[in-house]
Amino acid sequence: MSEETRNQEAAANVENNEAVEATETVESAVGNEEEVTSQEGLEIISLKKGDTVKGTIVKIEDNQAYVSIGYKYDGVIPIRELSSVQLDNAAAAVEVGQEVECKVVSINDNKESLVLSKRAIDSEKSWEDLEKYFASQEAFDVTVADVVKGGLVADVGARGFIPASMVERHFVEDFSDYKGRTLRVKVKELDRENSKVILSAKEVLEEEFEANKLKIMAELSEGQIIEGTVQRLTQFGAFVDVGGVDGLVHVSEIAWNHVEKPSDVVSEGDKVRVKVLKVDPEKGKISLSIKAAAPGPWDSAAGKINIGDIVTGEVKRLVNFGAFVELLPGVEGLVHISQISHKHIGTPHEVLKEGQEVQVKVLDFNPSEKRVSLSIKETEEAPAPTARPERSNSRDRAPKEVLNNPNVSLSNEGLSFTLAERFGDKLDKFKGNN
Repeated sequence: MSEETRNQEAAANVENNEAVEATETVESAVGNEEEVTSQEGLEIISLKKGDTVKGTIVKIEDNQAYVSIGYKYDGVIPIRELSSVQLDNAAAAVEVGQEVECKVVSINDNKESLVLSKRAIDSEKSWEDLEKYFASQEAFDVTVADVVKGGLVADVGARGFIPASMVERHFVEDFSDYKGRTLRVKVKELDRENSKVILSAKEVLEEEFEANKLKIMAELSEGQIIEGTVQRLTQFGAFVDVGGVDGLVHVSEIAWNHVEKPSDVVSEGDKVRVKVLKVDPEKGKISLSIKAAAPGPWDSAAGKINIGDIVTGEVKRLVNFGAFVELLPGVEGLVHISQISHKHIGTPHEVLKEGQEVQVKVLDFNPSEKRVSLSIKETEEAPAPTARPERSNSRDRAPKEVLNNPNVSLSNEGLSFTLAERFGDKLDKFKGNN
C-alpha cells in the first residue's frame, strides 16, 4: 500500500470519528430536551412529549402494557393510563397484538424510558362522540367496568356512571353480577369541564318495551287463548307475561270458584293458559282470564248433579231470601228461605252460617242457565203436627157465678135500670125541647 493511500484512509477515519462524536453530542442534547431521533432504514422517527403515536401491544404485565411503535425500544403504558376507569389488571383493557393509539407522556432516551397514555387519546375522541350521542339521543353499547356504591361504571373514553335507578326497568337489589355485562345506554347528562358523564340503560329498555308492547298488542285479539307466565301477584290480581307484555288477570278471573287472594291459586313463575278479554292500545292495558281458558264447572256438572239427588254442600253466602250452597267448585245452588226449615224463620241467619256443611236435595237443575234449586228441609223428616185443645160445648159449661156486688148488675134489667137512671133526665129535656 502506498503512503498516499495510507494517508487517505487515516483522513477518512478522522472524519468518521468526528461524525460519530457529533452524532452522539446531538442525541444527548435532544434526549435532555425530551426529543429524540431514530433511524430505521430510510425512515426517521422523531418523538417529543405530547406527540400522538400508533403501535401494537407486545407484552402485558399486571400493572402495565408494552407497546412497539417502531422506536429503538418499546413504550410503556401504566395501568392508570390504559383506561379512564380503575382496572384490577392491565389485561382488562388491552390484549397482545392489539393496535393502539397513544400520547407521549414522557421520554428519557438515556434511561430508555418512554411513557405513553392510551387514556388521553381515548378521552379526546370520546368527548366528541359523547357530545354527538347526547345531541341525537342515540343509544350505544358499553361494557360495565366496575360496580360501585350507587350504580355502575363504564369506560366510554371518559368515566361513565350509570345510577342504580337507571340500570333496569325494575328494582335491582344486588348488582354484583353486572360487571363485564354489555348494556345499551343513552347519555343523560354531559359536563366536559367537570368530566361528568351520566348514562341510562333504563330509558333504552323502556323504549324497547313500549315498541314491543305495541307490536304484541296489535297481534292480540279478544277471545284468543294463549300461554303466559305469572310475573307478579297483587291483592287484586296476577300480572301475566304474554310475550314480553304484562296483562292483568283480575282476582275474579283466576278460578271459577271464589278466590280470596291470588297467591292461594297461582305463584310467580307459573305457566298458565289465559283468554284475552280486552285489549286497549290507547291505555296500554290487556285484560286476561285464566278461568275462561279452562272448561267451566257447569260444563262438567251435567253428569254429576241430577234432580232428586241428596248431596253435601257448603254454605257460601247468606242473603235475606235464602242461602247459596256450593255443590261443586264453581257450582252454587240456591236454597230459598222457604226451603231452609220446616219451621218459620225470619232470616237464613237464624239457622245457618257461612262455611257450614249441609245436606241438600236437588229440586231443579238447569246447567244452560247455570241454575240449581235446592232444599234443606226436604232432607229432614217433617215434625208431627201439634194437637190443638178441643173447645168445650156450651151445654157443659159450669154455671156462672153470681157476684154479690150491689154496684154491678149482670142482668139486662139491671143494665136498663142503670142507664135510665143515668140518662133519664137528659132524655126528658131533649123531648121537651122538641
